[in-house]
Amino acid sequence: MIDGIEQIVFWVSIGALGYVYAGYPLLVYLYSRWRPENIHRADIEPQVTVLITAFNEEFAIREKLENTLQLDYPSEKLEILVASDGSTDRTDEIVREFETRGVKLFRQEGRVGKTTTQNNAVERASGEIVLFSDATTMYNTDVFRLMLPAFADEKVGCVAGRLVYVDDKRTNVGKGVQSYWGYETFIKMAESRACSLIGASGCLYAVRKAAYEPMYAEACSDFLICTSIYRQGMRSVFAPEAVCFEDTNHRSDDELRMRVRVISQTFTDLWRNRDMLNPFKSGFFAVQLISHKLLRYAVPLLLLLVLVSSIFLAGEHPFYVLALTGQVTFYALALGGWILERMGKPLSLLAMPLYFMLANLASVVAFYKFLRGEKYARWEPIRGAR
Repeated sequence: MIDGIEQIVFWVSIGALGYVYAGYPLLVYLYSRWRPENIHRADIEPQVTVLITAFNEEFAIREKLENTLQLDYPSEKLEILVASDGSTDRTDEIVREFETRGVKLFRQEGRVGKTTTQNNAVERASGEIVLFSDATTMYNTDVFRLMLPAFADEKVGCVAGRLVYVDDKRTNVGKGVQSYWGYETFIKMAESRACSLIGASGCLYAVRKAAYEPMYAEACSDFLICTSIYRQGMRSVFAPEAVCFEDTNHRSDDELRMRVRVISQTFTDLWRNRDMLNPFKSGFFAVQLISHKLLRYAVPLLLLLVLVSSIFLAGEHPFYVLALTGQVTFYALALGGWILERMGKPLSLLAMPLYFMLANLASVVAFYKFLRGEKYARWEPIRGAR
């Protein structure tokens, strides 16, 4: 009887893992082909505000503004607004140097955090469409021409571009991020066609100002915006041809810290919007939230169940010995990758095991912090490893 329970635990956990990483991507892809949500696109030129939220970005803001000023769009229809969240370095001073070129500065006093600063800046934006950006992200010049046509469809409330990570130092963390993001991009494309995006890249997404609803301070704004848009009866869609570039983190510690923050914020967002997890209310959008977020964050528990059940079953059949050996080997490779990175001798072969375990460790730590009620309204940008 005990063996039977252990086998059930093993195979149910394996099945759930298979669904998370392969079954759901296949499901959403097939659904997007079976019942695609088409978009009416047209060449339109609405008033646009590029909103760049920054805290102590003196080393990046000048290049960012030069890049933004080169975007292909009529200058009379473009507002560039930098929202400085109480910066204490030369960020504001540098932005003021661009005032003669049409750049505006909104200084938020008191360091209230990115999301609250965005809320207050959106109120001051003059554009019909607000494009949200980060100070460290560079755009291709055609992003407006590729994103704005979707807003000709009145059912579209948000359009997200594609983030491409750059890793000039060719680190293991960078390779892991690039592989993971390629996988995520495939899923985003299918989700956009099937129903609606459940999350945007925070450095490149545009929203109808009329549809923007102020968010609580600790929100993961680029995730929550898609839920907010869907609640209003509109869609968030993906424009993969609209590309932006950003450096990856180069160290495991930095990547872990960033992912813990984002996942912890997302747990808060999911909890506050748990009614959207009901398929009878939000349809396939709920399936996407459960499959892409909740079950993904439950992977550490599933991995633990597979490991423990394998240990108990190893004496029953050679298959479980093989399964246990494979798991231990994989975890040893991930640990070896982390140790070699700390020694300054990274091995490319270990990039994927290292990043996989890093991402799942982040889920565990983030859930713990969520249960403790820790908030992330404010955080320090990670720049030292770039």
